[in-house]
Amino acid sequence: MKRELSLDIFRGLTLAAMILVNTPGSWSHVYAPLLHASWHGLTPTDLIFPFFLFIVGAAMFHSMGRIPKGQIPWAKVIKRTLLMFLIGFALNIYPFTGDPENWRIMGVLQRIALCYFVGALLILSLNTRGVWLASAGILVGYWLLMQMSADPWSLEHNLVRQVDVTLLGAAHLYQGFGVAFDPEGLLSCLPATVTLLAGYLTSSMLSGCTDHQTKIKNLLTWAAIALLAGLLWHPLQPINKALWTGSYVLVTSAFAWLTLALIIYCHDIRQWQKGFHWAQVYGSNPLFIYVLSWLYAATLGQVIRFDVDGKSISAYQWTFEFLSDFMSQKNASLLFALIAVGLHYLLSAWLYKRKIFIKL
Repeated sequence: MKRELSLDIFRGLTLAAMILVNTPGSWSHVYAPLLHASWHGLTPTDLIFPFFLFIVGAAMFHSMGRIPKGQIPWAKVIKRTLLMFLIGFALNIYPFTGDPENWRIMGVLQRIALCYFVGALLILSLNTRGVWLASAGILVGYWLLMQMSADPWSLEHNLVRQVDVTLLGAAHLYQGFGVAFDPEGLLSCLPATVTLLAGYLTSSMLSGCTDHQTKIKNLLTWAAIALLAGLLWHPLQPINKALWTGSYVLVTSAFAWLTLALIIYCHDIRQWQKGFHWAQVYGSNPLFIYVLSWLYAATLGQVIRFDVDGKSISAYQWTFEFLSDFMSQKNASLLFALIAVGLHYLLSAWLYKRKIFIKL
């Protein structure tokens, strides 16, 4: 099965965007499009994680395409699931100085790991039609399950939070919403798996197309249907990244298909190839570079410190304040993030040139 170059480019663009929004110089000085929606709603930043999951699913079409249906390589699937989950957990507690009673358990890699596990079981057990039906069933089932709460789409009373508080404990959840609530919760991994499956189904469709025009036509059709369905569902189940609602899955998948269609048009039809090679390079070691970007930010923010005028200041804050001397704080914050994107690109290019591809 020939790999779809547009998906490799999409992966690199998504990884660069993820590092950009995750590494501002100061969270107090960020341009609005580079922030998540506070609760309901959608910003450009809210597209990045589902795009990343989408790409993971797209890659699974190639890594699992030769495995006969019904023959699940349990050792391989479980090993990769545990490896990603444990690495994600280790990133949460790095540099290992916090109180274990407050260690956050879930996170981005942990969600990818659980979605990978469920997605692998479905992909290896079902044919393409079965994957479509399972995806629809998960979204509808999740919507109905959430109705068990009297106020299903609120921050404090949603079922996702209730499940996590019960199983993981409030102290082990993300605290950034003002109450214990994890945007990568256990229950919401179910609809997130559908985002992964959307990527798998996309790779399956693209591999069966004989020309670029057909690919674009199919992607635009899927996008139009998903976008319309998501917007119609929004009044009953608001578009919400933190809860990963069904409407959010549909709308973000629509944007993924639109983005892919645009890449195919620009790269394959118009032959604007030079402008995309950097993205292909950037996406060649996606999970490894993501892990390093997290360690980079955490090390600058928590490990490396300077003594300035008798006060201890992190290298992260010192660099931001240095940049702020030459420009506005929002621009300094943005430049700080762009520097992080550039440094990780240089590493990606070095690995790519030497044909070093590190898989987690």
